Amino acid sequence: MKLPILYSFKRCPYAMRARMAIKLANIKCEIREIRLNNKPEHMLKVSPKGTVPVLILEDKIIDESIEIIDWVLNKDNIFEGNLNQNEVNLSEELIYIFDNKFKYHLDRYKYATRYNNVNSDKHRSQCIEILVELNQIISNEKWIFGESLNKLDISILPFIRQFRIANPEWFDTQVSINSVKRLLNNFLESKLLNEIMINYDVWKEGSKPEYFPIFDILD
Repeated sequence: MKLPILYSFKRCPYAMRARMAIKLANIKCEIREIRLNNKPEHMLKVSPKGTVPVLILEDKIIDESIEIIDWVLNKDNIFEGNLNQNEVNLSEELIYIFDNKFKYHLDRYKYATRYNNVNSDKHRSQCIEILVELNQIISNEKWIFGESLNKLDISILPFIRQFRIANPEWFDTQVSINSVKRLLNNFLESKLLNEIMINYDVWKEGSKPEYFPIFDILD
């Protein structure tokens, strides 16, 4: 059986969360690391929108990160039994908020020079408002709903990581999001993050295949 092919970019939060799901389920893929300013023709042919991640399967192509996570969960529900229905519903609501509202403001805060007439401080404040709401529901344990990692954690933590990177000193002084800061620190120190952030050579046509998660192709 042919391995899935995953087009990815190491630092992209969308690609990060797809790799986390794939890693947790230990689904073997051929990984193709790209540069966003020089996208491979093959990737653009199979997914003309030109964003990562792109997962190429034998019967379909998935080029939305949440859909990749859901595909993984349909194959192997790695989070099964961790949450009650209210927590599942809340997770989906928060993922939607982060994918739309939070990401919108994050881009205009972190990359303000890319936009016209943008007040980055205003967009930073909008992000903080969302994080304050998240702060209220975070458990006193390792992850959002307790000791077990869940879909919500892997879906939103890459974006919170990006938010902090924009101004770490300022972020670290925000007492209104202490639980968020603790959560993010757990993520930054996790084995999972370390394992999905290893370096790969930039892929080009004819490159020797590389694999994710790291494994011996003869296994």
